[in-house]
Amino acid sequence: MSAKSKSQKAQTPDDAKTLIIRAPQRGRLQIRVIGETPLIMHRWSEKAIKEMLDKQRGIKKMAKKEAKDPQQDYEDSMYRMPDDSGYAFPAVAFKAAMVSACREIDDLTMTQARQLFHVKGIETPEFVRINGTPRMRQDTVRVANGAADIRFRGEFVEWSADLEIDYNAAMLTASDVANLLAYAGASVGIGERRPEREGNSFGLFRVAAVDDQETTNEQS
Repeated sequence: MSAKSKSQKAQTPDDAKTLIIRAPQRGRLQIRVIGETPLIMHRWSEKAIKEMLDKQRGIKKMAKKEAKDPQQDYEDSMYRMPDDSGYAFPAVAFKAAMVSACREIDDLTMTQARQLFHVKGIETPEFVRINGTPRMRQDTVRVANGAADIRFRGEFVEWSADLEIDYNAAMLTASDVANLLAYAGASVGIGERRPEREGNSFGLFRVAAVDDQETTNEQS
């Protein structure tokens, strides 16, 4: 058969393919994690955000440097639930840790993982409640110009959090999701001075309990 006849045959109705898109399979897990090492918070304060914006806009700071207020710095470093009912942490931090943990997983890239699951807050979509009692922590750090400075931040020595994770059940099982979270807790961590960022051992956690919700098929 000539190349021309092959091309003509490919265009006949009998050879046309029908595209079939199956309904998504969604799974949901409720997972409790328990802190293995202290969680250090470092929320951007309104003052720090303003100073950053002023610098980017070319607005020079005329006033002299204010005296450091350790208690205020400590309070400003803490994330809180929107209704001020307790302490919190961004839910996306747990997802970011899971995505980073894909470096240790064969056949699952970080790019793929970003699309396969989503960590939501139990009470709100942006924050996860942190169970525990904080204390003030003092650290000596190096700022951008190389000078030494002192930071006062909130630290949870003992802490836990309840996560809600929605995932693509056609690609991952509940065990896959829980195990990936366990990898994240063992080697990546969350918060300041975590292994991924500074090579320290803060912000590590373990998976303590998993509640596998019913997997559903979404129909439009």
